[in-house]
Amino acid sequence: MIVLKISNASEVVASKVGRFLERLTPDSIDNAAVEDQVIQKLVENLAAEGLKGEIAAINGLDLSGDDLSVHKGLKVRKHSSF
Repeated sequence: MIVLKISNASEVVASKVGRFLERLTPDSIDNAAVEDQVIQKLVENLAAEGLKGEIAAINGLDLSGDDLSVHKGLKVRKHSSF
């Protein structure tokens, strides 16, 4: 299993839509938007390589160095198969 944590979602959104609009959106929306785009590209690329599997965006997990923390309210926000 692979865990991917995106730590610069706000900066990516700001570079795409501008700093002013980025300030108007909550970080949770920025994170979800960037995660959704990453998932879409991963599904496309992994399927093109012939790999089969599943990918999910999960709320309630935190990766910090070697520690993976599970928080109350663990929920699958988005799921895709490829």
